[in-house]
Amino acid sequence: MELSLRGIAFQRQLPVEAAYKGQSIGQARLDLLVDSLLIVELKSVDALAPIHTAQVLSYLKLTRKPLGLLINFNARILRDGVKRVALTR
Repeated sequence: MELSLRGIAFQRQLPVEAAYKGQSIGQARLDLLVDSLLIVELKSVDALAPIHTAQVLSYLKLTRKPLGLLINFNARILRDGVKRVALTR
C-alpha cells in the first residue's frame, strides 16, 4: 500500500520462469519487484536463515537483477529484520 501511495511502480507475486540448461523446470514467484529493479522477499520467521538468503540470490540470478532485500516482519525492530542481498560479479 505504501508503494502505491508514494507512486512507486511495483509488481506483486510476479511469476518467473526457472530453467536449467535451457529446459523449463518450473516457476518461482517474487513477492515484490519494485521499479523493475529491486526484488523484495518478505518473511515472518523467528530469525532469517541462510536458506532465505539463498532464495533471494536464486531470484536475482533468474531475473538478472543486481539487488534484493530480504525483510523479516517478525523482528522486534523492523530495521533489524532487513538484509540487503546483492550479486557479486
